[in-house]
Amino acid sequence: MTDLTRLSASDLAKLISAREVSAVEVATAHLDRIAAVDDRVHAFLHVDRAGALEAAAAVDRGEITGPLAGVPIAVKDVVTTKGVPTTAASKILEGWKPPYDATIVERLKKAGMPILGKTNMDEFAMGSSTEYSAYGPTNNPWDLGRIPGGSGGGSAAALAAYEAPLAIGTDTGGSIRQPGAVTGTVGAKPTYGGTSRYGLIAFSSSLDTPGPCARTVEDTALLHAVIAGHDPRDSTSIPQPVPDVVAAARLGATGDLTGVRLGIVKEFAGDGSEPGVTAAFQESLQKLVKLGAEVVEVSCPHFEYALPAYYLIAPSECSSNLARFDGVRYGLRAGDDGNRSLEEVMSLTREAGFGPEVKRRIIIGTYALSSGYYDAYYGQAQKVRTLITRDFQSAFEKVDVLVSPTTPFVAFPFGSRTSDPYQMYLADLFTIPTNLYGGPAISVPCGLSEGLPVGFQIMAPTLADDRMYRVAAALESAVGTFTPPAL
Repeated sequence: MTDLTRLSASDLAKLISAREVSAVEVATAHLDRIAAVDDRVHAFLHVDRAGALEAAAAVDRGEITGPLAGVPIAVKDVVTTKGVPTTAASKILEGWKPPYDATIVERLKKAGMPILGKTNMDEFAMGSSTEYSAYGPTNNPWDLGRIPGGSGGGSAAALAAYEAPLAIGTDTGGSIRQPGAVTGTVGAKPTYGGTSRYGLIAFSSSLDTPGPCARTVEDTALLHAVIAGHDPRDSTSIPQPVPDVVAAARLGATGDLTGVRLGIVKEFAGDGSEPGVTAAFQESLQKLVKLGAEVVEVSCPHFEYALPAYYLIAPSECSSNLARFDGVRYGLRAGDDGNRSLEEVMSLTREAGFGPEVKRRIIIGTYALSSGYYDAYYGQAQKVRTLITRDFQSAFEKVDVLVSPTTPFVAFPFGSRTSDPYQMYLADLFTIPTNLYGGPAISVPCGLSEGLPVGFQIMAPTLADDRMYRVAAALESAVGTFTPPAL
């Protein structure tokens, strides 16, 4: 019998719909796979075996139908799931079970998709390697001694290890795309506001974007179509129809990019990318040219300021958002022995509950927002953000999409960058501009360097998510998919 864990989500959906295999069989196969390999990968923080099998049984009884009914999924642990532990990989929320589902979780359940469990991540989504999880790092299935990217390394690793056919991630500065790049999987950041943030534990409210992760472009598009759309409970949700990303992916898979203009950002040249990354990117670019695409160089002069602007805006918003974790209403409470003031309990709780990277960003953000410094730091960063948005708008007058490597380097060994936060932040060099702009972007595997995956990033204008899927599927048709060594 075919190993069900190796099939695409699209193929699994067809088999389940045709009753050639049951949804329970598919869920069981993936749950068994998790049990067999996750002690080495550590992609999951919590596995909901009973909940997944119950949801699968409902599909088999014919209670739920849909394009992905019965196809199991893993969900990043920053997305609330009713009655299922949601910790944001932080000790401060250890054991917390939300009383409600996030909007995207509601949509997954409505679509009949069994949720296998919650995936590991950098604490509160702050990191680029999943080394900052309070519950230990996730290992990259390509090389268990290397990082799987971050902050959504658990979701990407679950895909690469064949523990799940689909996963949910969140992208604040590249946390879907960068893990996709270093694990040889596909990760898409939708247009900001195209997917609901309701029920997402906030890091940076003006940047956070939930999105789909998968092993193929078509699967990513199918999941995108399930979770996207307007949500009145989210004030930043866009009341616009979702572009037909599935049709765009299928069009791209035909391998015809005639008339499509690909923009190369001049300011990304000489960026310090590893030679193998640059070579894989250039080879893939030439393959797209052979499919009919035209390459145009564009200038985005303010992209070089994206990294410093982001690391003022995101910490400032995190400082505000994480003020709610005080040990009073829910989560960890430390030092409450009846002899301490409320202020002391709050301080002890936050000291015990937050990890070093979260504390670092809270301190940076609090300083940037403090009296006398707001205009000099946060205010200036927002002005740079406006200039970056204008760069994107100007570029998209000349080209249909922008392309770049997803990350400057392949997966690095554990511990090699944790001592220097700046070196860690460079992992998001190519991904951050899109978050500041708010447009969609996707990472697709495009080759190997030193035996490790390289990602190709495609950036599109706001609300033009379908454009990136067309180009991504065309690239996938030209280079194929990549399989990690057997675990």
